[in-house]
Amino acid sequence: MNKIKCHYSDPLSYYKIAYFLKDYIDNNTLIMCIGTDRCIGDCLGPLVGTFLKENSFPLPVFGTINKPIHALNISENIKKIRTKYKDYKIIGIDACLGDTDSIGEIEVRDFPIHPGKGVGKSLPHIGEISIIGIIDSSENNELFSNRNIRLNLVMNISKVITHAIIHSYYLYSLNEKTS
Repeated sequence: MNKIKCHYSDPLSYYKIAYFLKDYIDNNTLIMCIGTDRCIGDCLGPLVGTFLKENSFPLPVFGTINKPIHALNISENIKKIRTKYKDYKIIGIDACLGDTDSIGEIEVRDFPIHPGKGVGKSLPHIGEISIIGIIDSSENNELFSNRNIRLNLVMNISKVITHAIIHSYYLYSLNEKTS
């Protein structure tokens, strides 16, 4: 299992993530962004999905602020997506809880995402690749409390992830042209 971690404030974080992702992204990849716009702490995924669509990202993207994929509709969405995109790899994106000193870190891993795990939910695993943004401490008794999480943090992490995904696809496309 491979993974990388970097802090969103690192000026090269988008590039480190993109360089890792370039080996996993291709024209048979789709992006599934998990979360809801009803909670600041859980809107990381939908923000990434929205930003990718606003940037006309060429691969299929599911889960936006307008059409979020969350605990109540995740199973139904997975079935629909798997029916239409049978052989596609999925990159799953979600907010995550972690240690206090890990807040702001982005982790990219070559294994599925486990949405809802940090808040005690048992939801289906998503994707072959996962990107998580640590937006709050799991040490906090009020999980995903809007009083503790700054929208600015979630927005900045979302922008880095979006930039990284776009750049990883660029790196993949560049490699395809020279092969």
